[in-house]
Amino acid sequence: MNTALRERPTPDEYAKPFERYVARVGAGDVLDFLESQRQNVVARVAGIPEARGGYRYAEDKWSVGEVVGHVIDTERVFAYRALCIARGETLSLPAFDEQAYMKVKPFDGYTLSELAHEFDLVRQAGLSMLRHLDTSAWLRRGTANQNPTSVRAIAYVMAGHVDHHLAVLADRYRV
Repeated sequence: MNTALRERPTPDEYAKPFERYVARVGAGDVLDFLESQRQNVVARVAGIPEARGGYRYAEDKWSVGEVVGHVIDTERVFAYRALCIARGETLSLPAFDEQAYMKVKPFDGYTLSELAHEFDLVRQAGLSMLRHLDTSAWLRRGTANQNPTSVRAIAYVMAGHVDHHLAVLADRYRV
């Protein structure tokens, strides 16, 4: 087993704002966490009645479908960053502005079932890539949004980001 998967990233492996996501991930193999989370997200999103997909808990907040769409977009961005850094990219990877992405918001045209399926595919693709990295790739560091990061930290941030939004859906959206 790759021991890098069981060791939490150190604070110098990610930008300070990501601490809140890293802290949400329990002890153990992060790939096991990501896989279990994949199954949980698919079941939860697919179990939300379609009529709730457009629900917003406040006028200026994203809909349930938009939250799930944001999670999918972010998953893709983080997987791309992990791939680039694992392969030795030396250039700083760009930031992404989730608010700008949501201005286009194609997610209103998706059913929650379609969003659940798309998340499943995106997470499976990311997991497949991560599972095939050796220890040196997991520990490799690069730069994203002008901040140092490691592949291992990105995996933890991926998991914590999704966990955060699952909690938001439960607490604020009641789904």
